[in-house]
Amino acid sequence: MKTTETPPSPELGRTLELPGLRVNYHDRGEGPPLMLVHGSGPGVSAWANWRGVIDELSGRHRVIAPDMAGFGYTAVDPGTVFNIDNWVAQVIGVMDTLGLEQADLLGNSFGGGIALHVARRHPARVRRLVLMGAVSLSFPLTQGLDLVWGYTPSIENMRRLMGVFAWDQALTTENLVRLRYEASIQRGMDKVYESLFPAPRQRWVDMLAQPEAELARIEQPTLILHGRDDQVIPLDISLRLLRVLKNADLAVYGNCGHWTQIEKRQEFVHAVLGFLAAPSKEQA
Repeated sequence: MKTTETPPSPELGRTLELPGLRVNYHDRGEGPPLMLVHGSGPGVSAWANWRGVIDELSGRHRVIAPDMAGFGYTAVDPGTVFNIDNWVAQVIGVMDTLGLEQADLLGNSFGGGIALHVARRHPARVRRLVLMGAVSLSFPLTQGLDLVWGYTPSIENMRRLMGVFAWDQALTTENLVRLRYEASIQRGMDKVYESLFPAPRQRWVDMLAQPEAELARIEQPTLILHGRDDQVIPLDISLRLLRVLKNADLAVYGNCGHWTQIEKRQEFVHAVLGFLAAPSKEQA
């Protein structure tokens, strides 16, 4: 009798232990360390968020991409509190465990908000920042973000949500919709997701955001990337952030929604690698 083994999910990487967490993370390539912090959509994981760019980024960097607590395959102890303090502690804990004194941070949306908090609270640990559609300054909750955080599992709701993320609706294939739907319900993750951003949801925007005076303290060179047609995080937030940060540049992509790394993949990779490799002011 023949038996077949189910191949392991590509979302599974390595595991490291932190207090109350067993972090699933990917560790690829060699070179200057670059940590990728994913967004907060249902069914998301580090691999789901970054799979289209991780190979190219890891050609020049040691890329570390963890599943944040509450997402993907990172396991949490019962009673774990999901808040900005603990997510920041997770990033620093991963760096400490891997022996990384400093790293570049690339944060997407929710992950961009976390990256900014890490840079302000632990400035010596962050060399440069790349922010993609990041929650940075507070803004009125958008309908798109309310749909993301208020998602309840169904194929139809996932199809609608994929359409909100992407400008190019051809990307929202039935296969993608089903894969993301199945990811959103596996291993009881739907119940975890419901606990992350319950209504009223404006408070979670405000939790991730920071006042202008706090953001103005961040001195790391920063590249801000944003899709012009983003329905989740308004472009205006990145325009405001550009004026607040001391050392920032902004690239805006037309015909692009919240998925810059997917809809503008080549431009995204070129911009990120070029920015991270550029000489610092001290070297110039």
